[in-house]
Amino acid sequence: MEQLVTSLDNPSPAPSRTAHQQLQTESRDSAAPRRARRTRRALALTALLAAGTLSLTACGGDAEAGQGDGKNGQAGADAAAAKDASDAKIQVSSKDGATNASINDTGVKVTGGKLTDVKLTAVDTGKDVAGAISPDGTSWKPGAQLDRGAKYKIVANAKDAKGRPATENATFTTVSSSHSFIGSFTPDNGKTVGVGMPVSFNFDKPIVNQKDVRSHITVTSSSGQKVVGHWFGNQRLDFRPEDYWKAGSKVTMKIDLDGVKGGPGITGVQSKTVSFTIGRSQVSTVDMDTQTMTVKQDGKVIKSIPISGGSPDHPTYNGQMVISEKFEQTRMDGSTVGFGGEYDIKDVPHAMRLSSSGTFIHGNYWGSSSIFGRTGTSHGCVGLEDNKGGGGDTPAKWFYDNSLIGDVVIVKNSKDKTVQPDNGLNGWNMSWSAWTAGSDS
Repeated sequence: MEQLVTSLDNPSPAPSRTAHQQLQTESRDSAAPRRARRTRRALALTALLAAGTLSLTACGGDAEAGQGDGKNGQAGADAAAAKDASDAKIQVSSKDGATNASINDTGVKVTGGKLTDVKLTAVDTGKDVAGAISPDGTSWKPGAQLDRGAKYKIVANAKDAKGRPATENATFTTVSSSHSFIGSFTPDNGKTVGVGMPVSFNFDKPIVNQKDVRSHITVTSSSGQKVVGHWFGNQRLDFRPEDYWKAGSKVTMKIDLDGVKGGPGITGVQSKTVSFTIGRSQVSTVDMDTQTMTVKQDGKVIKSIPISGGSPDHPTYNGQMVISEKFEQTRMDGSTVGFGGEYDIKDVPHAMRLSSSGTFIHGNYWGSSSIFGRTGTSHGCVGLEDNKGGGGDTPAKWFYDNSLIGDVVIVKNSKDKTVQPDNGLNGWNMSWSAWTAGSDS
């Protein structure tokens, strides 16, 4: 028996017909399926076109972009976004992730725009570091030197001329104390000092690359005097001219040690300029034969003062000594300078240091007035008549009031040796040829 199959193109068979009826029916029925197929093809094409239209308009691209691969399409979108990016280009001096950033030159610069705000934060403490944007808006600097071995985060924002924003972020760690060196120095910026005052550096670590470190510190004088540096050991570097500074001159010290290698594993972190002024010239000469000090200012004698120097058992050093510290009152304990318990005076007035080993010129209220100008009684210091508490019009008070840090006190005719050049700020006791030996200045 013949199987009957029905479908959209093969409907259920009609009842039996005659040959003529069958012919007419086939003629009519053969056209219907063709029309139906054409209709279905048209609908299918319409549907495909509609789907294509949706795919083209979904991301707003063109036909070529829609037909290309995904990477090209994203590249086009990135390029379009880049065309509208801010012209402001921000640069942070310390690179993101740096572990040896400078503590001096951290800052921000911008081109093609102006900074709107900058925030620098110490990561460990959360404390913000104050700073200021320059008047023209193109740079920012912190208001203080950063700590060594500390982690910081910086966020900088800017806008270009069209108001389009830009941001830069960086997190960095400054060079650690163990991998850096720093030098404490005297005199301080802005001070007025005497004609004998050297520039003296004391570094916190031994310096191996001494020539390189010395070349990155320059000291110049408005007087035109040539200034040369000299190393005492591997941690102290002093600068001076051949003769005392010219009175009234201005001395400028430029420290450019940031990033300079001091030796294996240590880098400099200082970058600053310091200037100080040389005051009037005062040079005082102590004659141990006469137990008298003659004070000269600008080459003229202005006062003669009786003194009591070191005793025969404890003579005072000879040589040129520079006042390095002044104390209206201080304690002098013999045990701190190798004299055991021989003396411990807790209120010595008008004391001025002449050597690191403990030589002072100071007021003496405990000695009889008869000793001054006649005999040496001290343990190596130079004593001037004074009152307990430092009051009154005494020779010690006058000399204290009329002396500057950096003034020179010369001792002669003592039975002791000459003070060593590195014992205090006393490099004047070294000849110029010895001072400049090995120098490239």
